[in-house]
Amino acid sequence: MKQPLAYVHPAAKIASSVVIDPFVTIDQNVEIGEGTRIGSNVTILEGARIGKNCTICSGAVISGIPQDLKFRGEETLAIIGDNTTIRECATVNRGTASKGKTVVGNNCLIMAYCHVAHDCVIGDNVIMSNAVQVAGEVVIDNYAVIGGGALIHQFSHIGQHVMLQGGALVNKDIPPYVKAGRNPISYAGINSIGLRRRGFTNEQIRDIQEIFRYLYLSGMNNSDAIERIEAELPATKERDEIILFVRNSKRGIIRGYV
Repeated sequence: MKQPLAYVHPAAKIASSVVIDPFVTIDQNVEIGEGTRIGSNVTILEGARIGKNCTICSGAVISGIPQDLKFRGEETLAIIGDNTTIRECATVNRGTASKGKTVVGNNCLIMAYCHVAHDCVIGDNVIMSNAVQVAGEVVIDNYAVIGGGALIHQFSHIGQHVMLQGGALVNKDIPPYVKAGRNPISYAGINSIGLRRRGFTNEQIRDIQEIFRYLYLSGMNNSDAIERIEAELPATKERDEIILFVRNSKRGIIRGYV
């Protein structure tokens, strides 16, 4: 349902059930799926792909030009998955030639004044509290919860099921299943409450705890700890995921609490 006070480019592909409030601007080369609502004063620019049953709240800007001096006007995308809510004044920039797209997954909640920069990949069921600032080419995996006002350095990787303290300054990768906080950012235990809520068994949680005892409480460096984990702990999906995450980390993982 198009509001007469909104501007929608004739070439935009808008599903028939989309609700568009007054003073919205929708550019060309935009696609919006069934059941989505676009709040007043939202700006949706070229390259946006918004899924089904999303809510984009007042003042949000989707697919803005990247704040990257290397950007040369190349055709790129900003993709928002199904059932995702983007709250007031949040911004999601489109990609650059580096990756070609910025992605926010399904069932996410991106709260007011958050910023998702160019070429980020945000997984499914991610929650970002108010005013989280995510720099370019960051990866945040499924079910991560990011506390309000967190600042996340470019190229960082936050694993799935992470709970990140509000106001944290993230300049290293954060392995899956952990809580991270303090200043400087460091390991603060595993996210056991979040894991129980998502159906992890007590045995799985104990196994994850044991893996992080090797990594953070044994006094070994990461390489030695990984070798011991592989030699001494039974293979599980979670064990192998943590090992792969640590080995593939380009920035290095956060330190243990001192």
